[in-house]
Amino acid sequence: MKVSFQKALNVLKNSLASNKPYHVQWMLTQRCNYRCRGCSVWSEQRKLGEISTDDIKTGLNILRKLGAVEIVFSGGNPLLRDDIGEILDYASRFFITTVYDNGSMALRKIDALRKADFVAISLDTLDQKKFDSIRGVPGALKTAVEAIETLHNEDIQVGVSPTISQLNLHEILDFTKYFTERGIPVWYCLYGYDYPSENQLFKIGKKVDEFEIRDRKAMVEVCTNLAKLKKKRKGVYITTKTLRALESFFMTGQRTWSCRALESFFMIDSLGNVAGCHRNEPVTTVSELPDVWNSQYFEALRKKYKECSRCAYLCYIFYSLHADVLSNLSIVLDQWKNVGALLTRAREKGR
Repeated sequence: MKVSFQKALNVLKNSLASNKPYHVQWMLTQRCNYRCRGCSVWSEQRKLGEISTDDIKTGLNILRKLGAVEIVFSGGNPLLRDDIGEILDYASRFFITTVYDNGSMALRKIDALRKADFVAISLDTLDQKKFDSIRGVPGALKTAVEAIETLHNEDIQVGVSPTISQLNLHEILDFTKYFTERGIPVWYCLYGYDYPSENQLFKIGKKVDEFEIRDRKAMVEVCTNLAKLKKKRKGVYITTKTLRALESFFMTGQRTWSCRALESFFMIDSLGNVAGCHRNEPVTTVSELPDVWNSQYFEALRKKYKECSRCAYLCYIFYSLHADVLSNLSIVLDQWKNVGALLTRAREKGR
């Protein structure tokens, strides 16, 4: 990861500006080579097409002008796209760029991944039987661990991204220690599922009873212990503010945040349609986004989304908690050890 001065300047400028879509998640494809039991992307929704490489670049130029800071490429598995290297190369010139993989494609696309700022490998447990069962593919754990170790040894900024659920709740602290001791960061998802609705952008979470967190006290303890661990070591990529919000939510059932969809974040599907989150209907396309971003229509939608309290997807919680200039500064302060480590590594790699 080599961060140019111009990119760093643009990221800083946009992070300190108001009314910007700081975080954008772009689902590049619905295609996936795994069959995860808690996921609806591959199994339930209509078969979407995919816009071209040039259309994606055009969309990225629009997001750049809007002042986006971070782009997360997901799917399906975005590494199944033949043009993923070209997309990452272009996006990483302007944005903090993260790409997700289930661990199966990373080694085949390792040259493409050198162009990203972060590579997130979805890995929930080090129990082989359990993980292979979750993924629906024999040998999934072995493949993912090999990918993580190889990318790390190749100086590609790889991290593991476990989805916290009832199945792995009591493993998360040791899991985090295992990887951070090896210099591999961990950032987290939280199991959730989509409640019934019509015309949503795309489906992600499927209701699976054994995944749903029932031991709320244990979840609070996980958050408390991760907050303590953050003080001792690098590589725990979750803010204390987020952990405190989760503690409160699982203790009381009450949210301490309001959703900031279409304000600090939004989603784009593989056809270039835009929604506040995947749970809501498309409201525009990426090409039309500049015309409506400051419209009364979007202001009304933002007010509507702030009243929503029906999901608990961790990325949306984080984006909502860190949705303004002061919150962006708080991320840097909260993650200062990690930011310093990343900058040092980037400088060394750039020599």
